[in-house]
Parts: sequence; C-alpha cells; structure tokens
Amino acid sequence: MINRVVLVGRLTRDPELRYTPNGVAVVNFGIAVNRPFTNQQGEREADFFNCVAWRKQAENVANYLKKGSQAGIDGRLQSRRYENQEGRRVTVVEVQAESVQFLEPRNASGGSGNRNDFANSQPGGGSSNNGQQGQGGGSSNLNDDPFANDGQQVDISDDDLPFR
Repeated sequence: MINRVVLVGRLTRDPELRYTPNGVAVVNFGIAVNRPFTNQQGEREADFFNCVAWRKQAENVANYLKKGSQAGIDGRLQSRRYENQEGRRVTVVEVQAESVQFLEPRNASGGSGNRNDFANSQPGGGSSNNGQQGQGGGSSNLNDDPFANDGQQVDISDDDLPFR
C-alpha cells in the first residue's frame, strides 16, 4: 500500500500550536497549492489542505512559519471521523506532515528581524539547530556576523581558500 503526499504551497493561516495532556506538541495549519493550469477565465485556482505536524516538527513550524510562508510538506493522508454537536457524523481528511521544509528565509514573508534568520535560509529549511540561537546555544545576532556585507572588501589570500 502507498499513502504519500508531497505539497509545495503557502500557509493560509498562522499555525496553531497546542500540547496534548501528555505534553506532546501538535500544530494545525492550512496550505494552499496552486493548480498547474488556469480556468476558463484565465485565473489560476488553488487547492486548500489542512495539515498536522507533531513533536519537534510542530514546534519548528509554529516558531518559523506564519500565514503566507512558503513551505514544502512531505507526509501522508489520514482520515478521522467524529460526531458533531448536531449528532451528524463528520469525516475529516488531513495531511499528516512528516517533514516540513521552510522554502524561504523568515524575513522574506515579513517575519520579525529580531531572530537569527540565517537558520531558516539554509538549504533544507535549516531547522537543524532546533531554533536555538547559534551553534552552541548562546545568543547570536546578525550584527555579530564577521562575513556580513559591510561594504568593505575582504582580503583573503588564495592559500587560505579550501579550493583553487
């Protein structure tokens, strides 16, 4: 059996982070994915999907993504049923996101400039440091970056380069 979903789109709302009674993080968010064709009026339509992520992935989504952020989702479809307040059976199909890739730097979608945006600009989403500031967990600031573009020429000898 195969149940695999891969989506690339933009979040339709801010992620909603909650914790189960056992302390497990869970986040719900929506994603819009453009269709590859236009309708008869020449407009591009989109499909909308509800997504769920768990544990550390949930916390990373809540910390680094917001409405309008572009993300790649790899996961599976899961359905569940419940009875609503009127006594009717409701079936919900959601994407259980096993992997969420952040596809643009945090500040590209209007994020706050207070965080270290370098982590989110790395290929593959950059969530390897789990949202910590800097490699050693100490505080870091973009102003501390010795390679930041300050308008001055960098003097490096060819012997110091790892390649030639």
